[in-house]
Amino acid sequence: MRRLLLSIAFIAGTAGAQATELVMFERAGCVYCAKFDRDIAPIYEKTDEGRLAPLRRVPLSGEASGDIHLAAPVRFTPTFVLVDRGREIGRITGYASDEAFWGLLGALTDKLARERP
Repeated sequence: MRRLLLSIAFIAGTAGAQATELVMFERAGCVYCAKFDRDIAPIYEKTDEGRLAPLRRVPLSGEASGDIHLAAPVRFTPTFVLVDRGREIGRITGYASDEAFWGLLGALTDKLARERP
């Protein structure tokens, strides 16, 4: 069922004006960003989630990119924001482990599938 929802969301995402993406706010020297880079980054683009929401990295500088409408400011790194057509769907603050990341990201992609027409 989860793969079906991801497929539906992926197809819907490719039809929109702006792509669905996972925006990673990061900071130089962030040990949890480095842990994510070791655990997840090498395989992310090969996963269903990575194809649905490609990873875009943004340095945490206090200013979000103008094409993202955040629900709240990003204060900690890493923060992962699932964005669809420039609108925040949800976020994951911090990185503890690969299991936690995939579980939380799964909840966000499920939310995306429910919210898309």
